[in-house]
Amino acid sequence: MSARRDDTPFCPHCGSPQLYLLEQDLPEDSGEANSTGSLPPPHPKQVEWKTAIRCAILVATIGALLSLLATRVPAMSPLSTLWIISGSLTTLSLYQRRRPQAWMDAGVGARIGVVVGLALVLFVACAMAVAGLVARYGLHSMGSFDAELAQQLHTQIERAAAANPAPPEILRYFYTPEFLAGMMLAGIGMTAGIVLLLSTVGGAVGGLMRMRRGTPA
Repeated sequence: MSARRDDTPFCPHCGSPQLYLLEQDLPEDSGEANSTGSLPPPHPKQVEWKTAIRCAILVATIGALLSLLATRVPAMSPLSTLWIISGSLTTLSLYQRRRPQAWMDAGVGARIGVVVGLALVLFVACAMAVAGLVARYGLHSMGSFDAELAQQLHTQIERAAAANPAPPEILRYFYTPEFLAGMMLAGIGMTAGIVLLLSTVGGAVGGLMRMRRGTPA
């Protein structure tokens, strides 16, 4: 019979071998057990919205002023249109100039472009509405504009009626002020949708062109 090893622990009551785990044999604790109890730092923001909104407001304000100027000086109309179309690219340039370490990619550019498009639509619409109210009720100078607009709408209705003949009662409805106002609102809504789409696409393209590899700041 082999001799019993001296280093084997035995139970002091029954004499049977008892296995004890030494402290160094214990498995290492997980990171949660070793943590100090403090929360991990928050993830960095991908978009500094405060700066982005300020840049969008600046671009939209200039776009509204140019639109008002274009109503008085027709030669300024191309410049106003170009500014509105490139509004998201201008905003991204201002944003990155103020936050040079900010992360930029197509997704960030598209999100900023949506904000720019909404700001442009809101500011230009408000500016044109105020200018129209002042011109109509203050200066009483909207007579020629109304006549020209009505003539254009009537020409379009006559062309549509010539291509697709309609009953006389329907044609009479086309010339009512309610229908003309509805057509104007539909045109404004379509224009606003186009501006928003162009601003979003332009922001995505601008963000892709300005993208830098690295960790978001």
